[in-house]
Amino acid sequence: MTADAQRRRAVWQILLLSAGFLVLVAISTTSVLLVNKARDASSLVVHTVEVESQISNLLLEIRRAESATRAYLLTSAPQFLAEYETAAGNILPAADQLARITGDNPVQVENYARLRKAVEQRLSEFARGIDRVKNNDVATSITVLRNGTATGALQAIAQAGRDMRAEEDRLFAVRRQDADRTQVLASSVTIAGSGLVIALAGLSIFLVRRSSRARDAAEAKLRDSNLNLETTVDERTADLREANDEIQRFAYIVSHDLRSPLVNIMGFTSELEELRGDIFKRIATLSRAHSAVPATAENATDTAEPELEGADKQLSEDFSEALGFIKSSIGKMDRLISAILNLTREGRREFDPVLIDTRELMEAVVTTVAHQAAEAQAEIRIDALPDIVSDRLALEQIFSNLIDNALKYLKTGVPGEITVRGRTKLGFAIFEISDNGRGIDPKDHQRIFDLFRRAGTQDRPGQGIGLAHVRALVRRLGGTMSVASELHQGSTFTITLPINWSSSRNTRT
Repeated sequence: MTADAQRRRAVWQILLLSAGFLVLVAISTTSVLLVNKARDASSLVVHTVEVESQISNLLLEIRRAESATRAYLLTSAPQFLAEYETAAGNILPAADQLARITGDNPVQVENYARLRKAVEQRLSEFARGIDRVKNNDVATSITVLRNGTATGALQAIAQAGRDMRAEEDRLFAVRRQDADRTQVLASSVTIAGSGLVIALAGLSIFLVRRSSRARDAAEAKLRDSNLNLETTVDERTADLREANDEIQRFAYIVSHDLRSPLVNIMGFTSELEELRGDIFKRIATLSRAHSAVPATAENATDTAEPELEGADKQLSEDFSEALGFIKSSIGKMDRLISAILNLTREGRREFDPVLIDTRELMEAVVTTVAHQAAEAQAEIRIDALPDIVSDRLALEQIFSNLIDNALKYLKTGVPGEITVRGRTKLGFAIFEISDNGRGIDPKDHQRIFDLFRRAGTQDRPGQGIGLAHVRALVRRLGGTMSVASELHQGSTFTITLPINWSSSRNTRT
């Protein structure tokens, strides 16, 4: 799958997730709003029913008071008086309750005002009739009560009650319709949202299945690529090994062939050095002959250095200096050839992984350089070191070279301090060799690992091979090597090696 297709797929997935999230948020918000609205509508419907109930309760109390009054007027029985007093005492509180629950409707407020006035008028008529009965004026009370039924108070109460019921019936119809409409809308939103969620879920399943198929195809293609890559890597590795073996054979042959002419040069240089005495002896003899100086007896000059003067003496010194340069260059060339031969032999050696007591190995290495450390007034401290499985000879060469370099490049006049420490991390052993020597300029940190390259002041013997050889050995052992150093601040070489190195990793470099 191309990068553009992957980006498009990612965009679609993000859009789909965003759409699903927005749909859920919209459905949830709308549902909450509609539920709240439906609850409000239902509460208004209940409120309407409560108002109608209170109207009926008020009218019932008025009828009870009227019935008790008539019965008392006719019989003068005390129980009817008590019933009247109870009913009359409930009328005004019922009227007040009706006023409270209808106070938010201006129409009902006006209707209640008319109802309250008629109720108070009717209650006063009941009270006058009761008082006349108590004063033994029963006939007058009956006449007043009979005339009171024909007054406008009773009709006003009935009319106000009908008006209030009519208003509440109207409000009940409106509010029930509103509640029904809200419930239908909420159901519609829920159904539509559920359908949209189902559609998004189906689309998600489709996209997931398509992504799964694409992933399976990519995995199959990756497996095929890995198989082809492994085959290609094996072929390239075989080619590299063959080329590496050829390079090593070539280096060995070239180094071996260079040794032959170098030996001839060394031999002829030695012969030339031996002939030097005869050559300059003859020059001295010829010089004396021309200058008429008595010749020295032969037995006195056979082994003695001829006495030369002027240009002949300068020529003799130049000749000796040239021979010295030639011999020095021949020695350096011989050491380089020997180093190349050692490198090629080491590259052909098969490593043998064994369990190594690293501290015991390090103590043996320190013992071999004890005399050198004593001369340099250096102390070598070995901290705790982890045991590893690796090639013993390679580790000896690695640590020997690093400790030898640390002793070689200590600061003059400063007691040397060399520390070897180690730790483990994620299946690797990390070794650090630190010193307080003269340090390495950061710009030369890579240069010191190059073959035949050296850094800093060249006042110590060496061919620039040691650290290159050490890094090659570390790489063959499956590890890495680095340096941290500043000029005049000492150096720390860090070597990371596998704790359990196997011979299957044994490759030639």
